Amino acid sequence: MSKPLSLLINGSRGRMGEALVRCAAAFAELSVTAQVDAGDDLQSALQQCDAVIDFSHHSIIGSVLAECAAAGKTLVIGTTGHSDEEIAAIHAAGASLPIVFAPNYSIGVNTLFWLTRKATEILGPAFDLEVVEMHHRMKKDSPSGTAKRLAEILAEVRQLSYNTDTRHGRFGIVGERTASEIGMHAVRGGDVVGDHTVIYAALGERVELTHKASSRDTFAMGALRAALWAHGRAPGIYDMQDVLGLH
Repeated sequence: MSKPLSLLINGSRGRMGEALVRCAAAFAELSVTAQVDAGDDLQSALQQCDAVIDFSHHSIIGSVLAECAAAGKTLVIGTTGHSDEEIAAIHAAGASLPIVFAPNYSIGVNTLFWLTRKATEILGPAFDLEVVEMHHRMKKDSPSGTAKRLAEILAEVRQLSYNTDTRHGRFGIVGERTASEIGMHAVRGGDVVGDHTVIYAALGERVELTHKASSRDTFAMGALRAALWAHGRAPGIYDMQDVLGLH
């Protein structure tokens, strides 16, 4: 048997970090050899691993990229809410590292991404497009990375712009809905792990695609699978669609 892939979990004391450590026990092909969180020495811990799964905070992605590039480590990025500058830094790092960068690591959600693209192509412009997401009360970013990706897929198929054609909520006398807008609605409360619905509404009928997550383990299992898939790949930016062969 070949040597297991050794993993470093960054953000190990968070909810997702704890799920990753717990779920890794189900994979004979990998082992968690280092766990770091805020205040720990990432540089030293990197010497113990082959790959890094980062579920810390998007604000430190610059240092994570720099340290992984210097040490030549495969990187799986699980943080969301990145600025345009942070996203640009991630893509630049892909020139020297294999990086999996996905808004969601659930196999079910990535199937939803695929279905959303196909449904949007099939249903056509007669259907109005809305995205609704719900998460626990402690989530800090809005919309969720998954909801943003769903809206980006809708925009890509309709040849629209996510930045200019997405309408985040509605309040007051906003006028009739335009044909081009993509509605985006974020709901927060309780301990909801993550619900996402894409609504296609036309005159006389409506189609809804929904994914509901009841455990963070589904995201952890996908991220661990992504690390196994990415290690040894050529440098580049990959996502879970690549990992699952859905492109």
